[in-house]
Amino acid sequence: MQNYLQYAIAPRPICFASTVDKEGNINLSPFSFFNMFSSNPPVCVFSPARRVRDNTTKHTLENLHEVPEVVINIVNYSMVQQVSLASVEYPKGINEFLKAGFTMLPSKVVKPPRVAESPVQFECVVNDIISLGKTPGAGNLIIAEIKLMHINESVLDVDGKIDQQKMDHVARLGGDWYCRITPENLFKVAKPVKTVGIGVDAIPYAIRNSKILTGNNLGQLGNVEVLPTDEEIEAFAQTDEIKGILDATIGDGHTREMQLHLKAKEFLDAEKVKEAWITLLVQ
Repeated sequence: MQNYLQYAIAPRPICFASTVDKEGNINLSPFSFFNMFSSNPPVCVFSPARRVRDNTTKHTLENLHEVPEVVINIVNYSMVQQVSLASVEYPKGINEFLKAGFTMLPSKVVKPPRVAESPVQFECVVNDIISLGKTPGAGNLIIAEIKLMHINESVLDVDGKIDQQKMDHVARLGGDWYCRITPENLFKVAKPVKTVGIGVDAIPYAIRNSKILTGNNLGQLGNVEVLPTDEEIEAFAQTDEIKGILDATIGDGHTREMQLHLKAKEFLDAEKVKEAWITLLVQ
């Protein structure tokens, strides 16, 4: 079950958690059962699961029961090999900061130290620990409220916001697999937050059942509020690239439709949704 879940539910962000026990011993360990669950209050949740092989619990969980504070250090590509090394099951009391070669920074409001190499660090207090079972592989949900955030200026844009292209995130997949989020594989999807799209069901049948357009393309088309006007369609039909298709396919409706759909797909792939719509509605 664990194999299927970790390969199928991916990629997963990595919680690189630093904790301390009641004696002050420091632990640093990564967890990929992790995400953000609230922004006000800001809350992250991660889960140190019981070991599958022998049903024992991890030092992170034991520490949090003693000292309910944690620093969640965000992982990027430049530190991923060291993060993996920190996942080794060293004996209790061994400081993984030292074993993995990371630099400790004192926190401001919690006891565990921060990872200096991490681009973003969250100082958190633990509001709750929820056991999901006592069997091997059972998780323990750590509800961690962020009290202070540290951001390296190197990942900020000119407006002081995090630049997604500068983060160089990595994420966990199944087994030994990870993925890296680079500028080349980043893309945007327009969020229908301020608009109410017409929906795929409102797209004309011939377009909705196109052999050229993909489901993603239909999602783009369905995310517009209104269709182009007749005047816009007529004007666009006179442009060289569209007029060339129309002139070359006089008397051949099947080829015309295919060529117009291909051109519309080019526009959609370039995020020119309005131009794509006009192309599809040209007669």
